[in-house]
Amino acid sequence: MENITRVNEFILLGLPCIQELKPVIIMIFLILYMINLFGNGGILMIVILEPRLHSPMYFFLGNLPFLGICYSSMTLPTLMWNLLSTRKAISFLGCISQLHFFHFLGSTESMLLTIMGFDRFVAICYPLRYTIIMNPQMCVLLAGGAWLASFFHALMHSVMTARLNFCHSQKLNYFFCDVKPLLNLACDDIRLNQWLIRIVTCSLVIATCFLTLLSYFYIIGFLLFKHRSCSALHKALSTCVSHFMVVSLFFGTAGLIYIRPTSNTSVIQERFVAVIHTTVTPVLNPLIYTLRNKEVMLSLRKIFGKDLFA
Repeated sequence: MENITRVNEFILLGLPCIQELKPVIIMIFLILYMINLFGNGGILMIVILEPRLHSPMYFFLGNLPFLGICYSSMTLPTLMWNLLSTRKAISFLGCISQLHFFHFLGSTESMLLTIMGFDRFVAICYPLRYTIIMNPQMCVLLAGGAWLASFFHALMHSVMTARLNFCHSQKLNYFFCDVKPLLNLACDDIRLNQWLIRIVTCSLVIATCFLTLLSYFYIIGFLLFKHRSCSALHKALSTCVSHFMVVSLFFGTAGLIYIRPTSNTSVIQERFVAVIHTTVTPVLNPLIYTLRNKEVMLSLRKIFGKDLFA
């Protein structure tokens, strides 16, 4: 019979790296984290302060910088601390909390990206009815529904993981607490937990990605076959391309982490993809949305001065 004891903490093994390169890696992560904080914080401030951005599209977009800051703050400080410290422990409660908020924020972002795709679909395909369909009450309802549904999705994973007994080891072969690495340490029956990942989480990723892509395909088809206007198509796609770039990066990395079956040879690759998902994606959000969006650039010039962005 397994020796079952109550686990009070886990040891995060983090990322495999050469000792001499640790200062360089820490500096890279610190720079990425600072860009994330100031870039996403700047976009959030602009969306709040600039009246011309008080529209449904930017209401949803304003949620993304906040998510980006929180998302990377759940993992990057822990990762940098573990690279610096000889003690790489995280308490059991801290581990479950990190797991919960990671899935909470990630699920919220996936749903908000889908809602933003729907918003562009309504704006382009039904412009005369846009303000009626996407009224303030509907926007709050959609955003609130995304946050609430994501909270319960994350709660499901955190509760089902917290009830397990861990007896194989306290060493977590990952750089933050997530469901799949924790299941490798459990000595209970984990078939239900694995089923929840495969059915619920994978279905959420696939469904939100599919609905987002469907919105764009419908937009392209609408403009090509009903308007038959290449200029209208170019104008519409220019407003959607930044959103589509974020969607591709977010869902691409999420799919590689949760949809692809894990094997012994894919553990290092999975950790590498997870680093991109948690650190690079939130950093690219402010760069993509500012460089590819004329309205945001105009607002930046208005708030910070024309010379700064000339």
